[in-house]
Amino acid sequence: MGQNNIETKYNKIIIALSIVIPVAVAILFGINLRKLGFDVEPLSFLPPIYATINGFTAVFLVAAVVAIKNGKRTLHERLMKFAIACSVAFLVMYVAYHMTSDSTKFGGEGAIKYAYFFILITHIVLSIVIIPLVLITYVKALAQRFDKHKKIAKITFPIWLYVAITGVIVYLMISPYYVN
Repeated sequence: MGQNNIETKYNKIIIALSIVIPVAVAILFGINLRKLGFDVEPLSFLPPIYATINGFTAVFLVAAVVAIKNGKRTLHERLMKFAIACSVAFLVMYVAYHMTSDSTKFGGEGAIKYAYFFILITHIVLSIVIIPLVLITYVKALAQRFDKHKKIAKITFPIWLYVAITGVIVYLMISPYYVN
């Protein structure tokens, strides 16, 4: 299959996933299985786990950039696949947590509250933006269009790294307010 055929084949999937994932997360985020009468235990143990996974995503991203700059393409590919897997695992756990647990309100006041909401809002917005960017960047590599891959990766990398790091920061800022 030619390079353009690979990209064309995946374009519809990229568009679909870029819409379906945020919409599904928004819908599922609003569904609380316990409030609907299902006898499920709150998955209150998940936030530190998915925050840690966000941290691993950041580490894998930085390590992948270092690997490719050192000419280690296979290592770069593996690290990027780990970063994608971590992001998917995060998303599944995040949704599962919110479907079984009540939302936690941030209890800080003053400047820290504004900082928290700035970080949270930019994290959420960029986590939506990053979906098509990661997918496009990945498909460019699959199609062996490394010139295009490198060009978009320069945009994708800092945004994805920001989303991963701010995910950890948001958790650390709100964790004192979790109710067990």
